[in-house]
Amino acid sequence: MKSMAFLFVSGLLLAGCNGLGKMAKNSADVTFNVDPSPLIVRGDSVELNITGTYPAKYFSKKATVAITPSIVNDSMTLAYRTVNVQGEDAPFNYKVIPYDTPSSYTFSDKMAYEPALKLSNVVIMAVGAQGKKTKDFAPISIGLGVRTTPYLMQNDDMVVIAEDHYQRITKHQQDAVINYLINKSIVRRSELKDIDMLDLAAFIADAGVNERILPTGINIKAWASPDGELSFNDELANERAASAQKEMEKILNANGIEVSENFFNAVGLGEDWEGFKLLMQASVIEDKDLIIRILEMYSDKSKREQEIKNLAATYLEIAKEVLPLLRRSEIQVNFDYIDFSDEEIMGYIMTNPDTLELEQMLYAATLTNDLDAKLAIYMGTAMAYPTDYRAANNAGVVLMLMGKVEAAKIQFELALLASPNPISSVNLGAAMRQLGDREVAMDLLKEGASAGPEAYYNMGLIDIQNGNYASAITNFGSFNTFNVALVKMLNGDNEGASRALNSSADKDSPMGFYLAGIIAARNSDEVGVMQNLQHAVELDPSIANKAAADLEFYTYWNKFDF
Repeated sequence: MKSMAFLFVSGLLLAGCNGLGKMAKNSADVTFNVDPSPLIVRGDSVELNITGTYPAKYFSKKATVAITPSIVNDSMTLAYRTVNVQGEDAPFNYKVIPYDTPSSYTFSDKMAYEPALKLSNVVIMAVGAQGKKTKDFAPISIGLGVRTTPYLMQNDDMVVIAEDHYQRITKHQQDAVINYLINKSIVRRSELKDIDMLDLAAFIADAGVNERILPTGINIKAWASPDGELSFNDELANERAASAQKEMEKILNANGIEVSENFFNAVGLGEDWEGFKLLMQASVIEDKDLIIRILEMYSDKSKREQEIKNLAATYLEIAKEVLPLLRRSEIQVNFDYIDFSDEEIMGYIMTNPDTLELEQMLYAATLTNDLDAKLAIYMGTAMAYPTDYRAANNAGVVLMLMGKVEAAKIQFELALLASPNPISSVNLGAAMRQLGDREVAMDLLKEGASAGPEAYYNMGLIDIQNGNYASAITNFGSFNTFNVALVKMLNGDNEGASRALNSSADKDSPMGFYLAGIIAARNSDEVGVMQNLQHAVELDPSIANKAAADLEFYTYWNKFDF
């Protein structure tokens, strides 16, 4: 921010007595540097920094001056704190201004911003004193009023929808096992009457008449128990896979279900040593640890079998309790379940919502762009499922989009009552910020930080309002919006501001062009100022009056022609 030097000119016409008269006579030699100039709001305050410089042989040794910088307009005067300076022989403890050498003093203070101060002047009020004599100095204007550029910040708080989990097509499977006698691959009728096979047959029968069930394939894995000759068991496992497939083909045909050639994937996997090890680990057989060590010691399958058979008594128990469970085919029927179509869901939500379940109702709201319709669906879902936070949360999001922040706040609070969650904390924080409670808003956003970058973006908006520009830039992360461009400019990065603005969705909006004009003004780019403001006014004629009262453009006011 450039400083502007203003002369403390000859308006301080004092009674010509002693040193005060000489000070008044030479007052044009005193300078004031004001920074920033014009002043600017930051964190709802207007900060003023002044450096006053006195030349040598100016300040009377016994004089004092009380200086009160003020912001003045036609309706009000607001004063910063008073600073006192004195000559080197004055009997006080103020800042001493030597007589023989040049000297400066600095002044910094801030005051709360009030809208009436926007168009105003920065004025030095001073009272000189020497001995018993005092005199009010004439007020001296040293600068223009207050830029309110941070208040261009837009209410683009990011609110988060709680997603539904509806999937129209979901994948499932139905499983069953066929067990065999030793060295046999024939499927016994008793196996087909086991509960798992009866359930599988019933499922396939349902699939034959239910258009929402679509079988997609059947996987069959078959094994032999690890006893007997290895090549025989490999072939036996293949035969068991084939026999299981034939039984499944019969069931499919009986229910009129036609399948493609590659519908079945039936494989024999030989001796099931892995299954044997798992069953042994789960068993209560006395020598099971010894058996497991044998499995780990020998990789040769024949050697394994022989060593286990050498444990005669134990092997008899294994042959009775474990091996029969390994002579099997495992059947896995894969299918897609096809749920309601979008058209069906919209039909039910409008005419018979009780037909739908929670996920379907939440999904229904995503099928319309009409905010009133979305709100009605979410509100109805919240009534039907009051313990699930998502419907109330999403109703609040819609209300925020409608600009109904108070009503949205209530819905976010209900969502958090239903189930504390970071998403609703972020959304309630956004609502509280817009309602003016930044402190509570920041606490909520921190609580909901795990919800995602939206939480941090909203923190950045509060940072802008509080004047913490570097923190805002950090919290905005990789987002590029109008507000990101604004805060980068406020933080002195005009180039970064231009890049962010040009990458944002706001770059061709009236306010986008307006901000581009401010960036150009801060770069002393007159052509850029005029071109961008012209575009802004073409899109929104009211911006002409806005620019004509904005101190960001005060050096260009006499050149405006729109």
